[in-house]
Amino acid sequence: MKLLVTGGTGFLGAHLVPRLVAAGHEVRIIGRSKPAGPGLEKAEYVPGDLKNREVVRRALEGVQAVYHLAGLVSFQDKDARRMYELHVDATRELLRDVRESGVQRVILASTSGTIAVSKEERVGTEDDGYPLEVVGRWPYYLSKIYEEKLALEYCRQHALPLVVLNPSLLMGPGDDRLSSTWTVMKFLQGELPAMPGGGMSFVDVRDAADAFVNALTRGEVYGRHLMGVNMSMPDFFERLQRLSGVTAPRLRLPSKVNVLGAKVLEQVAKWRGTKPALDPQEVDIGEHWFWLDASKAERELGFKARDVHETLHDTVQYLYTRMAPGHLPGTKGKLEELREGT
Repeated sequence: MKLLVTGGTGFLGAHLVPRLVAAGHEVRIIGRSKPAGPGLEKAEYVPGDLKNREVVRRALEGVQAVYHLAGLVSFQDKDARRMYELHVDATRELLRDVRESGVQRVILASTSGTIAVSKEERVGTEDDGYPLEVVGRWPYYLSKIYEEKLALEYCRQHALPLVVLNPSLLMGPGDDRLSSTWTVMKFLQGELPAMPGGGMSFVDVRDAADAFVNALTRGEVYGRHLMGVNMSMPDFFERLQRLSGVTAPRLRLPSKVNVLGAKVLEQVAKWRGTKPALDPQEVDIGEHWFWLDASKAERELGFKARDVHETLHDTVQYLYTRMAPGHLPGTKGKLEELREGT
């Protein structure tokens, strides 16, 4: 098939595109920077932005299916408008162009955070409603909920086959922009003062990419598909400690105290003219439960999670390559510069 991938140079896209090419598909990528990396050179590159209707329509010519991966991950309020413009406004316009171009299938990369987020310990399923009361103060997850709802409603209305995939936090090698693995990087840099109080779920980006490939012909149309492995925060950081030698946070505080402490440190950083090690929103998110049931993705998409030790080992080893030369694990580095790609 001839395929268009938006966000094809991101963390997930860099693993997905080579798999699609290896499967014999013609892959076209639209983006602002030319793709570089193993397997990406075999894809056709269309320079441009999703906001440019002419470029998007040209990129859709002859395409039979679209993977919509483009997104922005940020937990800072200043990026709220940008995320809404990309996740909602740009997706709305893209779907209109997709419908007019005769595309036969759309695969949307959403997030488990549109479903499986709770203040209490519980396991989320695709039958759950949108957790608006929980994520309403987090622009990233809120904009992804709006994107998902928009896509499902539009595609149902116009009989455009759509499959939504909801991977949890992506882990593994290749996260150049630290869009997903920033938590591990901050741990390696010794910037987590206290153990988060919630529960996390993560998925190896390579396993997620395999499921996305399968979504081209499998998966419930107009359905959502959660993917991930659940783990308690102490278990997660203790595993990282064994892999890296960096000591896991020993301090455990009530959730409200953790969030309040982050807000105080943010104010102190502002007075000093520096950036805080942790944003209060990041700390607040860590005090919630993201556990999920991945059985539907296993059944419908053939999703299979590899051993978590392999995932975390490869994540840590890759992040070491992203640290500044001579940087020691457990000491502060240049995380913000890495996240911004500078």
